[in-house]
Amino acid sequence: MCENPLLNTAIFANINTSTMKAIHNGNIYTGDAVLKAHCILVNDGKIHAVQKEIPEDVERVDLEGKNISAGFIDIQLNGGTDRYFSKDPDQETLLDMYQASRAYATPFFLTTLISSPPETIREAIAAIRQFNGAYPGTLGMHLEGPFMNPEKRGAHNSRIIRKPADRELDEIIDLGTGVIQVMTIAPECFTDAQLERLLKTDIVLSAGHSMMSYDQARRCFSMGITLVTHLYNAMTQMGHRECGLVGAAFDDDTVYTPVILDGGHCHYAAARIAKRQKNEKLFLISDASFLGRKMQRFDWEGLDIEMTGGYYRDKAGSLAGAAISMPEAMKNALDFVGASLQEAVEMATSRPARAIRMEDRIGFVKEGYPAVFSVFDDALASYKTLDLS
Repeated sequence: MCENPLLNTAIFANINTSTMKAIHNGNIYTGDAVLKAHCILVNDGKIHAVQKEIPEDVERVDLEGKNISAGFIDIQLNGGTDRYFSKDPDQETLLDMYQASRAYATPFFLTTLISSPPETIREAIAAIRQFNGAYPGTLGMHLEGPFMNPEKRGAHNSRIIRKPADRELDEIIDLGTGVIQVMTIAPECFTDAQLERLLKTDIVLSAGHSMMSYDQARRCFSMGITLVTHLYNAMTQMGHRECGLVGAAFDDDTVYTPVILDGGHCHYAAARIAKRQKNEKLFLISDASFLGRKMQRFDWEGLDIEMTGGYYRDKAGSLAGAAISMPEAMKNALDFVGASLQEAVEMATSRPARAIRMEDRIGFVKEGYPAVFSVFDDALASYKTLDLS
C-alpha cells in the first residue's frame, strides 16, 4: 500500500474526500479478476474507483487481510430463518429473508414463490414491490411454477400445478413487470405463441420441472431460453441414446446451469462433470427452504417437510428445498468440486448476475456499482455482509 497526495488529483478535484471511504488491506475479487494491494473507494453509496493508491483524508475500512467481493447473489431462496414466503407472502417474511440472507453474506437474492394459486401470485408481487422500495437489495421474484410438468413436480402441490392460460399469463406479465425477474416453466406445456409472448418481456425464462427430450430442449434454447432450474433436479437426465434436458444444457454454450451444491441434490461427481462441461456457465443457488437449520419441521398445505440428515424431505422422501447457505455452497465447491476460490466467488457473484441479465448493476466490483460487499476468509468459514450504500 502506498499513498501519493499528488496522484489522481484530477479525479478527486470535484469529490469531497471527507465523505469517501477506502476499503483496504485485503484481496479484492472483482468478478473476473483478483486484485492484491488495491483499495476500493466508496462515495455516496457507490463504488467510485478500484486502485492502488489511497487518497489523503478519507475514512479507512481495514479488511485485516480478508477477501472482499461484490455481494453474493442467490437467485432461488424460499424462506428466511423462520418464515416461508409461499406460505406467508408478506412484509414480515421478506424482512426475515432479508436479515437471514445478510447474516450469510448474501445481500442480493430473488424471493422464490413456488406453485401457487392466482390470488397468491398477485399478493406476492404486491408484497415484493412494496418491500423493494425500502430494501432494494431484494432483487425481485423468482416465480417457480405453477406451469410445470406434473411428472417432475418434486415437492410442489399437484392440486395447484396447471396448464398456462393466455389470460393468466397476461395478468402475470402485467402485474409482475419490474418484480418478476425469473420464471421457471416446463416449456413443453406451453404453445409457441405463449413462449414467444414471455420471451418478449424482461422476465428471464428458466426451463425446469420438465419432461422435455433433448430435441425439445434444444429447440427451446434456440428460441431464447438460456437458463435451467437446478441442474439435474426435476428434469430429464442424460442417457446415451436420449440425452434429455441435462444433455441439451451441456450441449449448448449459451445456457446457464445453476446447481444446488449440498451433496444431496446431486452427487459431487456430477457437479464436477458439470463444471467441466459448463465452465463459466455453472453457478450456485441455495434453493433453501429455510436458512440456518433452525426450522426442523414445516407442515403447510401438502408441503410436509422435515430436516433429515441435514436435508429437508417430504413424507415420500423427496428433497423439498435445501438447507444450505451460499457460503456453504461455495465451500463445497472448494472442497468437493475442485473449484478455486476465485471460481467459487464468481459462481456466487458475476455468473448469476449474467444469468439473470443484471451484470450491469450487481455481481462485480466496478465503478458505479453498489457499495454492498461480501467479506470472507479463504476457507469460507468466516463471512459477513459489508454495506456502505
